[in-house]
Amino acid sequence: KVAIKGIERELICPACKELFTHPLILPCQHNVCHKCVKEILFAFEDSFADGGSESSNQSSPRIRISASSMDRIDRINRSGIKRNSLTPRSTLFPCPGCQRDIDLGERGINGLFRNFTLETIVERYRQAARAAIAIMCDFCKPPPQESTKSCMDCSASYCNECFKVHHPWGTVKAQHEYVGPTTNFRPKILMCPEHEMERVNMYCEICRRPVCHLCKLGGGHANHRVTTMSTAYKTLKEKLSKDIEYLISKESQVKAHITQLDLLLKETECNSERAKQEASQSFEKLYHVLEEKKSAALRAIETSKNIRLEKLQTQVEEYQGLLENNGLVGYAQEVLKETDPSCFVQTAKQLHVRIQKATESLKSFRPAAETTFEDFVVDTAKQEDILGDLSFHSSGLEIPEINEEQSRMYNQALISWECPGKTDTADIYVLEYHKLNREEESVAWQKSEVCGKSKVLSDLDVDSSYAFRVRGYKGSICSPWSREVILRTPPAPVFSFLFDDKCGYNNEHLQLNPRRTSVESWAGFPLLLGSERLQVGCYTTLDYIIGDTGIAKGKHFWAFRVEAYSYLVKVGVVPSNKIQKLFHNTHDVISPRYEQDSGHDSGSEDAFFDLSQPCTLVTLGMKKFFIPATPAAPKDPASRILPLPSCLGICLDCDRGRVGFYDAGRMKCLYECEVDCSGITYPAFALMGGAAVHLEEAVIAKYRDI
Repeated sequence: KVAIKGIERELICPACKELFTHPLILPCQHNVCHKCVKEILFAFEDSFADGGSESSNQSSPRIRISASSMDRIDRINRSGIKRNSLTPRSTLFPCPGCQRDIDLGERGINGLFRNFTLETIVERYRQAARAAIAIMCDFCKPPPQESTKSCMDCSASYCNECFKVHHPWGTVKAQHEYVGPTTNFRPKILMCPEHEMERVNMYCEICRRPVCHLCKLGGGHANHRVTTMSTAYKTLKEKLSKDIEYLISKESQVKAHITQLDLLLKETECNSERAKQEASQSFEKLYHVLEEKKSAALRAIETSKNIRLEKLQTQVEEYQGLLENNGLVGYAQEVLKETDPSCFVQTAKQLHVRIQKATESLKSFRPAAETTFEDFVVDTAKQEDILGDLSFHSSGLEIPEINEEQSRMYNQALISWECPGKTDTADIYVLEYHKLNREEESVAWQKSEVCGKSKVLSDLDVDSSYAFRVRGYKGSICSPWSREVILRTPPAPVFSFLFDDKCGYNNEHLQLNPRRTSVESWAGFPLLLGSERLQVGCYTTLDYIIGDTGIAKGKHFWAFRVEAYSYLVKVGVVPSNKIQKLFHNTHDVISPRYEQDSGHDSGSEDAFFDLSQPCTLVTLGMKKFFIPATPAAPKDPASRILPLPSCLGICLDCDRGRVGFYDAGRMKCLYECEVDCSGITYPAFALMGGAAVHLEEAVIAKYRDI
């Protein structure tokens, strides 16, 4: 048998860290004191009302909501989820045992069962802990006698004499159930918390809780698999007994594991002390190097100071000699008193040279030494960066890799990364990035700490290249930096628009999605019926669609994706004054050389045909990008055909009157030409046969659970 004093840790509430008092069983099968459940629930609801602020979590000094629960509050508040009066209210409870948010249902705390078995065990533990403290009789006249038994029906304790008086032989009370002295009285019949007048007589195998027949007939357990209480009692008791017997039979193995763990504890202590000593020695070496460098720098500054002070002091003395009755001037004044010409000339010649030098120095005064010590400024920027990265490198942390396919550079930058082993071993990641600039000698990395595996950056300049790298941290241990990845931002600010479903939109051939961000055409019966009526030399028309917003000035960029199965798609821009001509143009695909009225097959008419088009478009289709045939384009047709990028972009510069077509994945210009920007210009698309175009969605900072 296990000693009652050896199970204390199983009898401690995970919230208040004290022995259970009226414990309740949560749906996750953990137990929490009734009082603790109420306090946590009130604190949790207050945190929802205050937006998860720290100040709202101070209602109880012994209860504290877990960090994961606070994160959930922030997440729900950010998502804007609100309940109305028609929505069934569901109570969330942050379980302190498993650190998860548990749904208590509409009844909340009233739908929880009281764990009477655990309550009895706690009472037995308390009695064992306070064996010297006796339970007194509740009915004795003062002074009360020590009780000898407790009646579970009366919920009271009695001495022998009082028990006989209150439970006389031959009466109903004589049939009451009595036990040894106790203060823990529980009901003899377990009632359903949802149907208070019904006793529980079944066990729900899905929810793993006792239920009554009303719960099964029309309550929340109507469609659940249930069994009788006796069957559940027998089954669970057999399983628990077998598991206990197995654990008892493995007692020697458990003791061996405990011995091994004790050795590991000691070994951990020794290894940690050794690691501390090695770390201290490493830092001591750095201290010595820094002290030597510091002493050398201070000595150099002191030596330079003394030399400069000496020069300046000499210059001061020289200028003091120029004062009247002082130094050189005083000496010259005495020489002037000489009346003998020969003696005067002999002395005055050298004196005159010195006076001239002093006069010249007055005309161009210059200090003998510099007062600034700019040459002695210690540049420690690189060393600070290196010391900032100083941490414990571990081979146990995988080096993350930036996923260039999932990363996007659009209105904002979305940088995504992953670990090669697909395991998230790091607690936090640090993403660093800097703008590539050839003029800057030193690189200043900008840093951002991320809890997940992606980060949205909004402070990047357009038409610029940036280098990115990432590393993982687990406590004070970090992984090496990932390989640097260079990505380029769009050449201009992103222009947002939707497909226009009114102006010229042909709903018989084209289909828009509800958000108007995708358009699709298909080669169905309308196209076949139209072709059946046409003969040789006819034209097959394109179905055009434009953006719902135009551009009047500035430089703008937008991106889109063309499905790989698309047969023919044209993309570009159209001026507002040519939109009507665009939708009523009947000659928009096949060259006039094939027209019956042409009378000849001259390829020179293609140039006239291109110039006659109302808009500037390039042709895509069959996974190819076709550079238009212009005088500047390569003459070889094969060299004008490029693979179709996964994402295309268009950059319209109204100020320069030019439009460029880009590989939006690499932000590389594939083709550029002049365009008329005198009025308002709209994005234009044309589709024929089976084809689809999807506008690129803007990058937004979404909350991610990764």
